[in-house]
Amino acid sequence: MGEKLLMKGNEVIAEAALRAGCRHYFGYPITPQTEVAHYMSRKMEELGGTFVQAESELAAINMVYGAASAGKRVMTSSSSPGISLKQEGISYSACAELPMVIVDIVRCGPGLGGILPAQCDYFQIVKGGGHGDYNLIVFAPSSVQELYELVVHAFNVADTYRNPVVILGDGYLGQMMEAVEFRDTEPVEHIDKPWATVGTHMKREHNVITSIYIEADVLEAHNNRLQEKYRSIQKNETMVEEYNCEGADVIVTAYGTVARIVKNVIKDAASEGIKVGLIRPVTLWPFPSASFVKYADTPKGFLTVEMSAGQMVEDVRLAVNGRNSVEFYGRTGGNVPEQKVILQKVRDIASRV
Repeated sequence: MGEKLLMKGNEVIAEAALRAGCRHYFGYPITPQTEVAHYMSRKMEELGGTFVQAESELAAINMVYGAASAGKRVMTSSSSPGISLKQEGISYSACAELPMVIVDIVRCGPGLGGILPAQCDYFQIVKGGGHGDYNLIVFAPSSVQELYELVVHAFNVADTYRNPVVILGDGYLGQMMEAVEFRDTEPVEHIDKPWATVGTHMKREHNVITSIYIEADVLEAHNNRLQEKYRSIQKNETMVEEYNCEGADVIVTAYGTVARIVKNVIKDAASEGIKVGLIRPVTLWPFPSASFVKYADTPKGFLTVEMSAGQMVEDVRLAVNGRNSVEFYGRTGGNVPEQKVILQKVRDIASRV
């Protein structure tokens, strides 16, 4: 590892993208992620890259579509309402198999909601958001250090699978300052892109980037190929942290900032003789169902904690598949699940006969 700096999460996202070889950024300001665009506007000029503050989120995602079609490493960022506006372009990009990185620093909703942190975009990001049968690869960092590492990784994964990748964080993660240790050199994978629309000077046939397939059988064949790719991603790219789960009385599931709170609960519970485990999905898609299958019969129950009214909990229940109880505790409106309340719910589950 190289230099160690104190930086804000949003600025680390931008710096990591630049270190990963991103030289094209298109976006539109919205709290609480605007610092990503601010940082890119300064650095892109220095590096000879492209920064455009688009006239809208719709314009931004279509600019990303264009740069990705030319085989360039490209990124956009926004917060919840802005991501909603990008959904059509994201669906088009998934169908056209365009690698790109999309950052969503979540604010509370629905509607314009407020600027405080939340995790209420889970359904929108993990379950598609736009139209059609497609999947986005979704990383959920829980620290500024992990933001850096996963952003770099996201560009490699996007290129490997020709698929949009989302970094899903919340307002706390974007705004907090933490020490981050940068590598001297980044593990950037240079992947050939013979499909890119870079002109025919190499005396090859024209490449076509499209998401329209008029004939039913042709579109179905394309969809089947996409589904095969998604199965490969599920097999090879699932990431999860299993913490203190062996022999646990209760297993809590959380991601992002909330997982950090849960780790404090684990310490408090241990002082009372209650062993609590944590399953923290690092990829929200592919979802780490195998971890829940492995521990389904171990605890007296599962507890899912989120900054939402209950979204990821549906995937937890599907993974547990009726083999154990799955309870939920969440806060909305920008409120954060309280450590003392989580601990009490853990006590309640652990006290079952």
